[in-house]
Amino acid sequence: MNRFASRRSFLQIGFGSLGLLALGRGTVARAEEQPDEKILGRSGVATTERPKGAWQPVSDRKIRVGIVGYGVCKFGAAFGYQDHPNVTVAAVSDLIPERCAELAKVCRCEKTYPSLEELVKDDTLEAVFIATDAPSHAEHSILALRHGKHVGCCVPAVFGSLEDAERLLEAVKQSGRKYMLFETSAFHEDCYAMRKIYQAGGFGKLVYSEGEYYHYMPTPIPSFRDWRVGLPPQWYPTHATAYYVCVSDKGFREVTCQGMPSIIEHLQPANNRYHNPFGTEVAMFRTEEGGTARIVMSWDTPGWEGEVGRVRGRQGSMVGMNYQGLLKNLPDLSRPPLPPSVKTGGHGGSHGFLTNEFITAILENREPMIGIIPALNLTVGGIVAHQSAMKNGETLKIPQYA
Repeated sequence: MNRFASRRSFLQIGFGSLGLLALGRGTVARAEEQPDEKILGRSGVATTERPKGAWQPVSDRKIRVGIVGYGVCKFGAAFGYQDHPNVTVAAVSDLIPERCAELAKVCRCEKTYPSLEELVKDDTLEAVFIATDAPSHAEHSILALRHGKHVGCCVPAVFGSLEDAERLLEAVKQSGRKYMLFETSAFHEDCYAMRKIYQAGGFGKLVYSEGEYYHYMPTPIPSFRDWRVGLPPQWYPTHATAYYVCVSDKGFREVTCQGMPSIIEHLQPANNRYHNPFGTEVAMFRTEEGGTARIVMSWDTPGWEGEVGRVRGRQGSMVGMNYQGLLKNLPDLSRPPLPPSVKTGGHGGSHGFLTNEFITAILENREPMIGIIPALNLTVGGIVAHQSAMKNGETLKIPQYA
């Protein structure tokens, strides 16, 4: 595979009801807290109500965190590090000086660095949050790990490269540090509840699951070195694959994928560096449990936008927050409490939960919820799926990680 190197409804009943749920969640958000809907899609700006339980700190220690990246989505400041009582945002960086200054101001941080390469040399930092361009995620994560930092990273874990997946896995293992992928669907209210029910045995083995991510992009979204122009849909799969991987903590074995040539200009193979002809790719995965997962990624179909999924197992099924099955005494399905100062944030109210999970995992010296193995399981299947689409649906094996 050519690697792009950079410096840096379901049928009407099923998905129709889910779409209404997702849109309904968006109504509780305060408009002034939301980024541009054209950038993130409607579900990207939706928030949810706070969990009702009382947050209890596990430590009074503060983790010194460096934050890198404040691009068009401004994710460097969007996940609430600056408001977490166990965090000191001790340094920030962005390649563009004006953006770096704005990131420092929003995060209430006095120390800035002109690049990630300089920031990771700061021995006073314990962790780094990487919100840079997607093609640089693997490179930047590996560099931070090699400098002894815990790493939280925006999605995807790697960008179109199976070789980078191996390199990242090895870097995490050698470093002994925590790595967590900030996949937002994992803390969507429904996906998190599915995870809890799965762990309680309420689904048994998953026979079938679906995950879909729709984000209409008739013109390219601004991006560092235009990495989003012509983006192969399945190279950015994690919002959809989460509806299997983050529910079951398992991965995919093989895949066949079909793509439909797009009529949108930047998704023409002659008009993008990936030679990608597809705006929508539909993948059928064979799962680790022997079941099937259908994953749809789409940039060129107007209409409802967002992430949505459902699961069906031998013991029960779930659409939205509606579980139907053999488990009669459901576990507590609520997401964990947040510190009073931390907002739930965007992407279905997931941002604050992701940051709290990452920081708490460091404080408790345990594996975070979306560590390196689920991070690669979320990401790598999509890379192979795009290969399959380019080979007219040939069934391909997916690398396995342990």
